[in-house]
Amino acid sequence: MEQEALALAGEMDFSFWALFIRSTLIVKLVMILLIAASFYSWAIIVTKFMQYRRARREAAVFDQAFWSGEPLDELYDQIGPTPTSSAERVFAAGMLEWRRSHRADGGLIGGAQSRIDRSMDVAIAKEAESLNTQLGFLATTASSGPFIGLFGTVWGIMHAFTEIAQQQNTNLAVVAPGIAEALLATGLGLLAAIPALIFYNKLTSDSDNIAAGWESFADEFSTILSRQLDS
Repeated sequence: MEQEALALAGEMDFSFWALFIRSTLIVKLVMILLIAASFYSWAIIVTKFMQYRRARREAAVFDQAFWSGEPLDELYDQIGPTPTSSAERVFAAGMLEWRRSHRADGGLIGGAQSRIDRSMDVAIAKEAESLNTQLGFLATTASSGPFIGLFGTVWGIMHAFTEIAQQQNTNLAVVAPGIAEALLATGLGLLAAIPALIFYNKLTSDSDNIAAGWESFADEFSTILSRQLDS
């Protein structure tokens, strides 16, 4: 009997699709949810890498223009009312407040320095928010994926033991399919969670570094304007 059970188990299809088809409705829903979360996580990862690479490239181009020695007013006029990059928007926010702080007679309105700094801080916060958009989904997937998969595993094992009780049979051919289907849910949970965790940490660090570059520029720009205010 044991050899017949082993032979029968060996003939069974344990491919992913076969395990998915044989699983219960709840386990199927868990697997579909985890697969969808994994695909969406990878879409976010690829999109963010492209966004961050573009932000670094645009910042490098703007820094070159900013430190080229060209007058700041002319650079601001070239950028125009609709800056195309994040670095340009931070610079434009400071320059716009700088121009608004001048009275008609050419004098400066009091508190110009603090207003300029706040304007650039607000611009940096908005750009940083754009960088961090959707990273929360990666964090959620990383933390909840294994538990969702574990729920599918527990449900699948419970169903497997129910099948054993109903058939009054503990042969491998009866036990193995249900256990394999249940463990597949855990595997999918880890498959979704591990990349989400790794790239969440990576992308968060990259986002912080990019935002830190904007803050450093804002400090340098504020220093330049403060010299003109004090002169």
